[in-house]
Amino acid sequence: MGLIVGLLAKFIMPGTDPGGIIITILLGIGGGLIGGFIGSYLGLGSVTGFDVRSILIATGGAILILILYRFIKKR
Repeated sequence: MGLIVGLLAKFIMPGTDPGGIIITILLGIGGGLIGGFIGSYLGLGSVTGFDVRSILIATGGAILILILYRFIKKR
């Protein structure tokens, strides 16, 4: 699921981010962790398995990670 989420996030936000397969998988895993935490805090649910809701929550977390990376990289 990490690879799928990482690829979706990079597809939605293309750019010059590090792009190896390992980085993409780690982005997806991190997105699942961040998205699950924020999703459960807001009452949207968490990443519980391989379903559409979990993929959307994890992708949102991965996009947030990409936004933060780009913000820090500009500084």
